[in-house]
Amino acid sequence: MPSTGSIGDCCDNAVIESSWSRTQVEPLDRRRWRTRLELANAIFEYLEISHNRQRRHSATGWLTPVECERRRPGTVA
Repeated sequence: MPSTGSIGDCCDNAVIESSWSRTQVEPLDRRRWRTRLELANAIFEYLEISHNRQRRHSATGWLTPVECERRRPGTVA
């Protein structure tokens, strides 16, 4: 299926560009990595542990994803 954006459309990749920019500033640019495996592990750890569990979003009332899941009816904590 073709992309919904057009060539030069500034909004087409805005979400991923913003996310990648934040990833570079927070964990990646803080030190030099000796191997690609170290870097890959650092990216995984940042995304799965820090970003995905701790980020807050207006759609959830500024709760973290973990807090939002705990408060959802029918969820076992």
